[in-house]
Amino acid sequence: MGTRGRPRHPDVLTPAEWQVVHAVRHGMSNQEIARRRGVSVDAVKFHVANALMKLGLTRRTELRGWRGVPADSPLRAQGAQPMELGVIGQIARPVRDIHVAVDFYGTVLGLPHLYTFGDLAFFDCGGTRLFLSATEEPAQPSILYFRVDDIQTAYDELRARGVEFEQAPHLIHKHDNGVEEWMAFFPDPDGHLLAIMAQAVPTT
Repeated sequence: MGTRGRPRHPDVLTPAEWQVVHAVRHGMSNQEIARRRGVSVDAVKFHVANALMKLGLTRRTELRGWRGVPADSPLRAQGAQPMELGVIGQIARPVRDIHVAVDFYGTVLGLPHLYTFGDLAFFDCGGTRLFLSATEEPAQPSILYFRVDDIQTAYDELRARGVEFEQAPHLIHKHDNGVEEWMAFFPDPDGHLLAIMAQAVPTT
């Protein structure tokens, strides 16, 4: 007779657990994760509890410093590279109304629109990506995102230099072609956020 239930997942976490963990590492609350994923808060709490148990962690906040990478992520296939901050790859700008902002930056200013999902929109500014996000407090400073070739090495080296990251590198978005966007955030001496970002490209 076969065993009952679902087969054991080959990764340390299930896909649903990974999605919730990525969101936790990005600083989202259970309520925000539930809203963005279209599930109940109890479902999010269930995935968080399962992840903590599997990883041997005791508190939700510990997930933010956990450096795990999904088994199928192209980030795992990248070899270690020297740490060097590259060009500014992205600038974040908060807006009150994402639809009005998309019309202004795309139609009025004529910036090439890359993609929109939910209350987030992205435009190309001559190779630098403009990231618009809807918020009720648009007066906060813009975030500068520095491109790096190897985000794990950059994270380790900057921490060794005394940089205090808010969380470990984590997956922000996976494009339809399999390319992954990874980021990690840290404050400057004035408390303004900066970030390192990298793209993990599938090898096949």
